Amino acid sequence: MKRASFILILMFLGLQVSAQYQLKIAKLKYGGGGDWYANKTALPNLINFANQQLNTQINPKEEVVEVGSSDLFLYPYVYLTGHGNVVFTDKESENLRNYLIGGGFLHIDDNYGLDNFIRLEMKKVFPSLEFVELPFNHPIYHQKFNFNSGLPKIHEHDGKPAQGFGLIYEGRLVCYYSYESDLGNGWEDQQIYNDPYPIRLEALRMGANIISFCFSNY
Repeated sequence: MKRASFILILMFLGLQVSAQYQLKIAKLKYGGGGDWYANKTALPNLINFANQQLNTQINPKEEVVEVGSSDLFLYPYVYLTGHGNVVFTDKESENLRNYLIGGGFLHIDDNYGLDNFIRLEMKKVFPSLEFVELPFNHPIYHQKFNFNSGLPKIHEHDGKPAQGFGLIYEGRLVCYYSYESDLGNGWEDQQIYNDPYPIRLEALRMGANIISFCFSNY
């Protein structure tokens, strides 16, 4: 599907729903036995924050979409998280590739233990592309909120720095991969991890930047 066609579909859908909530975002459901459903309160909290801070009108309900579903094209932003195994079939890889080429945006958020699996599966989606670390001056770090040192560190695991990687297709960032950061954990309800408010705020601000970048570039 061409990018222009994808945008026309989004415009059409915007006319079919209520004026109050014209956009929806979704969590990506994948096979392989990994916990795709992790961070149950994360997206609703991020949506609420983005609607308040960015004046977006995202539907407050978290949607779930399967990798191989045609419904994937209904969402400008999809979120993939988990701790372990991820498997895409050939058909799912093709569907995800068409979605991303057509203007969609995938945010992969390593919830610790995802890295080895997701890199292999994304090679099925874009065999010729490699994840590249984004420089700190990349626009995704400078939307409403400035992150002059790049991706914030939310949770500590192996003493590694937080890193933001991207897949760039024909000059456009189609996939952002937050690694060793745990943004989604920072978006969760406060009582789940008991993170201090300033840490949670950093996570939410970075999440809002990703949403803002996505919506301004599809």
